[in-house]
Amino acid sequence: MTAPAPEHLAAAPRLPRRWVPKRVYVTRSAADLPHGQRILRRVEAAGVQDVEVLRGDRLPPLRGADERATYALAKQTLAVVVAPPSKRRPQPIPPSADWRVDLAEGCPAHCQYCYLAGSLGGPPITRVYANLEEVLDGVAPLVGGGTVTSASEDRRGEGTTFETSCYTDPLALEHVTGSLSQAITHVGTHDFGGPVQMRFTTKFDDVEPLLDLPHHGRTRVRLSVNASGVQRFEGGTARMPERVGALRRLALAGYPVGLTVAPIMPVEGWREQYGELLDAFAAATDDVPGLDLTTELITHRFTPRSKEVLRGWYPRSALEMDEDARRSKRGKYGAVKHVYPAPVMHELRGWFQDALAQRLPAARLLYWT
Repeated sequence: MTAPAPEHLAAAPRLPRRWVPKRVYVTRSAADLPHGQRILRRVEAAGVQDVEVLRGDRLPPLRGADERATYALAKQTLAVVVAPPSKRRPQPIPPSADWRVDLAEGCPAHCQYCYLAGSLGGPPITRVYANLEEVLDGVAPLVGGGTVTSASEDRRGEGTTFETSCYTDPLALEHVTGSLSQAITHVGTHDFGGPVQMRFTTKFDDVEPLLDLPHHGRTRVRLSVNASGVQRFEGGTARMPERVGALRRLALAGYPVGLTVAPIMPVEGWREQYGELLDAFAAATDDVPGLDLTTELITHRFTPRSKEVLRGWYPRSALEMDEDARRSKRGKYGAVKHVYPAPVMHELRGWFQDALAQRLPAARLLYWT
């Protein structure tokens, strides 16, 4: 029997955290589409007063007094747009999945290490796609292809995989879009002629709308989790006890689930903090019948551009981004990332492998990076 979760990580009942934008722009083309109209009804039901249907398809400029003010305005803004062909073009997304499928772009959370910093152009407005049916129609032609899970001996059982949280947290937007529920239902009920799995990661806990969907085990929901010393950098998200409870409810509803431990940081007391975290999830899933649990381990890294953007967004952040304490790593196309030195990576990896084997032996580790 697994030890009970530490008291401060035990799930406490509360209403789920929901982001409600202060202003919503809807492009003309998006307003003409059925899903765009459904989103309009949802934002109005959520109580948004400032909703503007634009005369064209170009969003108005959004600028504050400085970069921080512009950031604040953008984080309060939702844009309902049509995803252009360039956003729907199939792209592999290793090591997570065979293909990327975007339901939206941008995220309402305030993570001081934000993965999107430096990778999206302009102010970080959250854009949701009104041509959802067209986006989902792009899944079927890709089934049976891919190089991440489809071609892997270890992960072939997952089928052709589609990652929907590369540029957003789709659960954070679900109450004002309904896009995630529609995508889960589509993947769960469509005849693709081969095994398929949709995947997304979330830092939110509002999973109730998903529990009764006909997912048929074809969507894996991963909770992005972290040590208490890192959680302080995740503004506007669900607290860790709520994420523990959300994963349990999803697993009991038959979803394949996962833990995305990211970004791993060797903060003071990290072994104890990550140990408590894994214990909490072990206790929450110990009695779940037929549990299908995976883990993904991602260490903290940053680029020169992301550091510049994040320092503008969060000028008082205590997040460590010291190039002198890191080693530089070049990507496939020459982009530089600053990662932890090899000895630190070796120590972290060894500890997590041992801790997972002891605390969550039923969990399948997909990758470390």
